Amino acid sequence: MNISPTTPFSGDRGTSTQVAFHRTELNVILSLYGRMVAAGEWRDYGISNLRDVAIFSVFRRTAERPLYRIEKNPKLRNKQGLYSVVAMDGQILKRGHDLKTVLRVLERKLIRAVD
Repeated sequence: MNISPTTPFSGDRGTSTQVAFHRTELNVILSLYGRMVAAGEWRDYGISNLRDVAIFSVFRRTAERPLYRIEKNPKLRNKQGLYSVVAMDGQILKRGHDLKTVLRVLERKLIRAVD
């Protein structure tokens, strides 16, 4: 069997790699997710590991569009930052190099007025 060098199955790791969240990054994200579920704000999540970007999507209900997307884009590492939080309408809420700092924009939802 003759496989051309452009085929993803050719053994060339550079053409078939995917971007994924590291375990420490997932720990930070899932910690926030757990607190938001306990507060009744979020109900479901999905993870997509694509060629250029890794996406952690947060849903209020499973059948809806994601409320927020937490994205990891290595191409932006030296520019705006590796991580970003994107709202349902596509607006970038926060972008930066540190995941914990970027996720603070979502933690504001946990703060509630005490009567």
